[in-house]
Amino acid sequence: MKTLETQTQTIASRIARHLRKFQTREDGTMVIFAVFMLILMLLVTGMAVDFMRIESTRTRMQGTLDRAVLAAADLGQTLPREQVVQDYMDKAGLGDALQGTPTVTEGLNFREVSAVAEATVPMMFSGLAKILNADATVHESMTVPAFSVAEERVSKVEISLVLDISGSMESNNRMTNLHTAATEFVNTVLKDGNEDLVSVSLIPYSEHVNPGPDLFNLLNVRKVHNYSHCIEFDNSAFNSTTLSMTHQYQQMQYFQWNYNGSYYHGNDLSETVCPRWDYERINPWESNRTELVTQINNLRGRAGTSIFLGLKWGAALLDPSTQPLLTSLVGSNKVDSSFAGRPASYSDTETVKFIILMTDGENSTSSRIQSWAYDSDSDYAHWSRYNFNWYLDNYVSTWKHSQYSYLKYNRTLGNELMDDICDAAKAQGIVIWTIGFEIPDPVGNQVLADCATSPSHFFDVDGIEISNAFSAIATQINNLKLTH
Repeated sequence: MKTLETQTQTIASRIARHLRKFQTREDGTMVIFAVFMLILMLLVTGMAVDFMRIESTRTRMQGTLDRAVLAAADLGQTLPREQVVQDYMDKAGLGDALQGTPTVTEGLNFREVSAVAEATVPMMFSGLAKILNADATVHESMTVPAFSVAEERVSKVEISLVLDISGSMESNNRMTNLHTAATEFVNTVLKDGNEDLVSVSLIPYSEHVNPGPDLFNLLNVRKVHNYSHCIEFDNSAFNSTTLSMTHQYQQMQYFQWNYNGSYYHGNDLSETVCPRWDYERINPWESNRTELVTQINNLRGRAGTSIFLGLKWGAALLDPSTQPLLTSLVGSNKVDSSFAGRPASYSDTETVKFIILMTDGENSTSSRIQSWAYDSDSDYAHWSRYNFNWYLDNYVSTWKHSQYSYLKYNRTLGNELMDDICDAAKAQGIVIWTIGFEIPDPVGNQVLADCATSPSHFFDVDGIEISNAFSAIATQINNLKLTH
């Protein structure tokens, strides 16, 4: 027994001695620390991998959902909106992620589509946390959400198309090229389905602008004859885009002073200062493509050039001050009733306003008959029958010629008035594009460039390049009127 007891004590003594040695030895410490750090590194690296997978899934799902709702919100989209979104998600392998049915809200000029998606991503390395802490809460997966909304809205658009029909437009095939370019422009901005959102006022101008009998009769005009319908503006009128409903305007004299008849055309009356044919009149707030295109293709070159007058009318037909005119024309079924309330207020965020001005030259001189020779019915009738210069050359002594007329506009004044109305329009937020069509004088191009909203809104073109200019403008208008 003693021997067994002694042996037991010896074994216990050895174990105790080894335990004391283990307790005091330090060479195993780094192994334990290394194992701990390895587990920690695996956990951190694993978490990074998991989060990368989560972010990758979220990015792919969000991108697919964004594309899906954009396609569904397209106003040109004819398929069911919900089907479009689901199809995009299915083709990306995310069909099960779509939550519920996409929400679609749409009206006359807009469509909004929103959708929610959700995906579950397994956490591959989260279990490592249990090694470090058995009580740790471990998420075996994570839910990744995505939300997207897209809207396409067609703004209401008001356009003034101000076209030069002066005599020089008959040279070098310019008028034919204008017919083609302006027709393409109208067909681009007036597409099927948006006719009630886009109004185009066509303003042909030469030495003057004829608003036509409908507008003329609605204004406060001192009417003196029945030959044409042009009105005169005070120079101060070009400082504003407005057209007064109370100011009394003077009716433009009806006569022809250019082309000295005695040398060229006899008693020529083909190009009176005020245009008189139907196709030369303003066509206000129009949405009928056929009518606009027909009128454009009937345009012919005539008389001199008063760009500033074309711009004044172009700006006025975009100005809210002319709402009473439009209201009256709607009432007489001469303007589409869908345009009631136009021209919209400049503060209306749903409406954009544009002037597109085309000319092949510069402002030219323009004369008027002295009031003493144009103040009675017999005078009005007389000058409607005779070319002004032809009559003077044949019936009036040369030394008296200067007593019959005065110069109302010259190029310098015309450019100043043009600057005034351009500045007034731009101050109201009207976007102005200008097209210089085969203008030889750099000064003329500079005047147009100064009028434009920015340098990129001015086009200097030759020949068929005019079609490219109108096409570029139409494309930009369509881009501006679409808000995503």
